[in-house]
Amino acid sequence: MPSTESAESVESVESVESAKSTETTEGSDLIDATVPETPEKGGPDLRGLAIAAVALLACGGLIGYGILNTPEKPKARAVPTAEVTYEVTGSGTAELSYLARSESGEATVEKGVTLPWKKTVQVPLGKAPTIALVLDGKGGQAGCTLAIRGKHVQRATASGNFGRATCTGELPADGRGKK
Repeated sequence: MPSTESAESVESVESVESAKSTETTEGSDLIDATVPETPEKGGPDLRGLAIAAVALLACGGLIGYGILNTPEKPKARAVPTAEVTYEVTGSGTAELSYLARSESGEATVEKGVTLPWKKTVQVPLGKAPTIALVLDGKGGQAGCTLAIRGKHVQRATASGNFGRATCTGELPADGRGKK
């Protein structure tokens, strides 16, 4: 028969181990709440995948914004101009060709214009403002005048069937001579 001392010591050892297991259980609850479980070896880390997906979407959005938000074409530099007034007097109809605002300096042609006619346009500096008129087959008489910045610089007259007249002036390339 075992002695009572040894029975008491076994009971005290069991109670100490029971107290330790209770502390460990309570402590493990705290650890479980603050430290997440690590995934099993070889399994995907879903948090890492979620972070990568969010970063990828953000980058894609910024790239898309950059592509869609770019201007279509760079705007051309403004060409300095001067105000030019073309005037054709007379009666009947004529074909008119004149220089208006255009970097290339191309002429504008208007056919079957009823006279009298007057137009003020902007002409690029360095280009010669010009108006040419051609009377129709019925003939007649018409005159053209050209004014640069309000100052008349030339006058010409056309007469007869398909009569022609041209008025030309000069604009300085650097803009000197402004009013």
